[in-house]
Amino acid sequence: MKKRSITLLMLGMAVSIFAAACTNEETKPAQDPGTVVTLNPEEGGVNVSQAGNDEPEPVVDEPVVEEPEEEDIIPEGMYRSELTNEFIPIELKDQRPIAVMTDNEITALPHYGTSDADIVYEMMNSTANGRITRLMPIMKDWKSIKQFGSIRSARPTNFMVAAEYNAILVHDGGPYYINQYTAKDYTNNLSGGFARFSNGKSTEYTEYITYDTYNNPSTGKSFDGLGARIQRAGYSETYNQYYPGEHFTFSNKEINLSDSHSDAFKATDVSLPFPHNKSELHYNEEIGKYEYYEYGSVYVDEGNGNKHLTFENVIIQKCSFTQLDEHGYLIYNILVGQPWDGYLLQNGEAVPINWVKYGEAERCVYMYSDSSHIVLNTGKTYIAIVPDDAWGDLKID
Repeated sequence: MKKRSITLLMLGMAVSIFAAACTNEETKPAQDPGTVVTLNPEEGGVNVSQAGNDEPEPVVDEPVVEEPEEEDIIPEGMYRSELTNEFIPIELKDQRPIAVMTDNEITALPHYGTSDADIVYEMMNSTANGRITRLMPIMKDWKSIKQFGSIRSARPTNFMVAAEYNAILVHDGGPYYINQYTAKDYTNNLSGGFARFSNGKSTEYTEYITYDTYNNPSTGKSFDGLGARIQRAGYSETYNQYYPGEHFTFSNKEINLSDSHSDAFKATDVSLPFPHNKSELHYNEEIGKYEYYEYGSVYVDEGNGNKHLTFENVIIQKCSFTQLDEHGYLIYNILVGQPWDGYLLQNGEAVPINWVKYGEAERCVYMYSDSSHIVLNTGKTYIAIVPDDAWGDLKID
């Protein structure tokens, strides 16, 4: 018999002897109901019920001793990326990412290079044209870019979101509403003048980022690459004084939401309320990732061998917006100072979350229902900002 069991037995005998010594037939109390507490680790809870003295004694399991976490062994010359938690070269450690306004009209497809991004945002770009969306990929290793895009114009919200990562925003112009944001101290942006590829499409669908100088063999024109543009603008390639710090908390071990969240539910298929693009996410159990679809087909990156756009983490944010004019230009009201609803999806499961952003250049804070900060699995993240007036059309199955 274990020492603990012997001790409990002896204590029970002592209590019984003391009770017998203090009680006779005349003063013996009636059989009042007592409280039985059953610890049931398999059900993950504590059940408390009223019962008579003839109920069985509570079963108390041995305490579970948690194994210490394994030491995180980082390969030589590598570090864990602050955007994905994946191991990447140490030379990238302090390098700022870029955020790229990417045209998401069907005519602009296929895209080039987007599957190399670490985080991809999708949000409504205009209330016109079926509330068409644009992508805003965020990429740490931009010096490896050969062709990325195509790129288009920005909106005010994009500047505030890019600032959360201290990213250099790359775009081609925008409505005059962005002028006050391009002038912000926290903003570094590069607008237009990038490589024009002869792809047989209209001019607005021909502009792509290259890191090096690009010479168009068809037109003979030469275009500066991203490296030269950043240097000429005088922007720091490394994080500057406006860097708000690491955006997410990651787990080095794979986590399942249902293991620690009672409000987790199945989430293998997502239909986003973006009527023009018909954006969807489908969980591929074989690879443990969500695959991005739009216009009724799986998304492919032609510049990366038709690689699919996949994500280990999915965040969906509810947010209201303000339409700025009759052309459909808008700004999301992401600075309301009170939490908005949202969802976090991982490994085919989802949990409700809340999010809040207190300043233009401050990080968005994501919280579980108990107000603790969310934890992401290692890998890429997709973030959708969904208009509050369409939130009811969001489908998660």
